[in-house]
Amino acid sequence: MNVITRQVTRTVSQAMTRALQAPPSVVAPSAAQRVPVRNADCRLGLVVGLAGARRYWLYKPPGLRRTERLPLVVMLHGCGQNAEALAASSQMNRIAERQRFLVLYPEQGRLANAAGCWNWYETRSGRAQGEAGTIEAAIDQVCLLQPVDPERIALAGLSAGAGMAALLATRRPERFRAIAMHSGIAPGVAYSPATALMAMGGRQARALPLAPLAAGVRLPGLLVIHGSSDPVVAPSNGAEAARSWAARIGAKAGTPRTVQRGARYAATITDYRCGRRLVASLCEVKGLGHAWSGGAAGQACSDPKGPDASRMIWAFMVKQFARGGD
Repeated sequence: MNVITRQVTRTVSQAMTRALQAPPSVVAPSAAQRVPVRNADCRLGLVVGLAGARRYWLYKPPGLRRTERLPLVVMLHGCGQNAEALAASSQMNRIAERQRFLVLYPEQGRLANAAGCWNWYETRSGRAQGEAGTIEAAIDQVCLLQPVDPERIALAGLSAGAGMAALLATRRPERFRAIAMHSGIAPGVAYSPATALMAMGGRQARALPLAPLAAGVRLPGLLVIHGSSDPVVAPSNGAEAARSWAARIGAKAGTPRTVQRGARYAATITDYRCGRRLVASLCEVKGLGHAWSGGAAGQACSDPKGPDASRMIWAFMVKQFARGGD
């Protein structure tokens, strides 16, 4: 882990810990939040939902026509980030330009959490559900104003954003076709600041069983990406996320396989299938810390030496859109 990566990891870890332990009004913004990352390709929007008003950034591929029906990928940033920073580090817009899909980047409000963390763990108080409802309102707004294919909506999140993505998908599995959790914590593990801190340190119990699916509802496919050297969110969380997701419909783990491209970090991939259907896929990246794998150089929470997470996520989503993972 180089000096920049260590500094970024320390900043994010401190921001997450302060956000979980202290009221929002006394949490100072992190260094990553104080440095804006401008993305000229995105347009700013505003939505009002159950948790109040939130900004969002929307990327539209060039030459968008009202007669098109394009996929929508919802990207949720982590602690110590904002929406623009995730767009810059993940470079998802470059893929969206070539493959023609829209990208929505909701942004957490600083009054709700001054460290920029989505409050995904506050399920007992209902705060997490309120924020999830506001993100859904942003999705509704974009679907109303843009040519979105409602059958091809997917979620991806980093760290706290991964936790919020999992909450959205468990609340409304019928709405989303795929979900990608990068460096996050399994749904059902944490329900308060104290249990979230325990989970981050790898001291949590196994995830509580998720609610049974309603008749006729199909579980979205799940891709989990987690670094083996993550000092902020213990790597065991990635494995637990995939296991608990697969257990919901009785999917079984296949034989792990190791892949590596050039000089990038190697990754061990374990697929969980129910029959031929791919229900969940766990990608454990050797040597990756708490950073977007294969992200842009020079950005916070980004490690260009890892396999390209954005490409992996989009490839996984395309399979789920086309065949439902079969």
